[in-house]
Amino acid sequence: QVQLVESGGGLVQAGGSLRLSCAASGRAFSSYAMGWFRQAPGKERELVAVISSGGSTYYADSVKGRFTISRDNAKKLVILQMNSLKPEDTAVYYCARAGGLLTMPTVPAQYLYWGQGTQVTVSS
Repeated sequence: QVQLVESGGGLVQAGGSLRLSCAASGRAFSSYAMGWFRQAPGKERELVAVISSGGSTYYADSVKGRFTISRDNAKKLVILQMNSLKPEDTAVYYCARAGGLLTMPTVPAQYLYWGQGTQVTVSS
């Protein structure tokens, strides 16, 4: 059974930083790509960042240079460090695990397991 639990969301002023954590349970965590997605009210869920099993990363253009994704396989953690936050980053952020041994999945349909989400609100 795979469970993903996000933490670290909250309210921050524009220009500030937040660090999101995703704690995973289940076997073979290190074998799967992990992603962070976000969904704002009235909008579709969108990719924020992906980290492959080998540690390669991919970022949405909107967060490139501001956000950093990392993983600690020993602790089964995925971290999203968010700096220089903007009001448009406001959304519910979700951690997800790929459904198969995909190298760099970038769409929600390629992910099988999802966390419950954590709210990030950036005030102007």
